[in-house]
Amino acid sequence: MAKSVFYSFHYERDVHRVQLVRNFKALEGQPVLNAQKWEEVRRQGNQAIKNWIHEQMAYKKAVIVLIGKNTASRPWVIYEIEKAWADKKPLLGIRIHGLSSFGSIDTPGADPFAKAAGVGSIPIFDPTSMDWYGRIDSQATYNKLLNNLEVWSTQGVIKRSW
Repeated sequence: MAKSVFYSFHYERDVHRVQLVRNFKALEGQPVLNAQKWEEVRRQGNQAIKNWIHEQMAYKKAVIVLIGKNTASRPWVIYEIEKAWADKKPLLGIRIHGLSSFGSIDTPGADPFAKAAGVGSIPIFDPTSMDWYGRIDSQATYNKLLNNLEVWSTQGVIKRSW
C-alpha cells in the first residue's frame, strides 16, 4: 500500500492541481472535499474545521504542504503545519505552481513554513521544469513530480525533542 499522507494546500486556488497530485496514486492522502462539503464543514465554525483536520491527520505518516502562489497566506495551512510539527509528523513542502490548472500555471509562492511559529527548516522540493524559452513546461513539471513524489515523501523533517 502507498504511504499515507496528509496534504495541506490552499483549497480555492489549488484544488485542481492537488487533484492531479492525488491522481498519481503514489501516496494515499485524505479525501479532498468538494466545494459543497468544505462549505458544510466551514459553516460549522473554526472548531469543526480543527476537528476535521485532527481527524484526517491522525493516522497519517507524514504531512506534505503543496505550495502554490498563495499557500503561505492561508491560516488553515499554517495551522496544519504547526499541528504536524507539534505532533512530530514528518513535514515537507512541494511546489505545485508549475502544474496546469485549466490551462494556466502560476508564479511561485512564499515559503509557508517561515510563517509557522517555532517550525524549523523544512525541505521544499520543486519539480518546476522550464522549456528552451525559459517558460514553465507544465507537462515536464507533471512528469518530474510523478517520478519523484514517492521518494520526496520520505524526506520530511520532524521536530526534535531536545
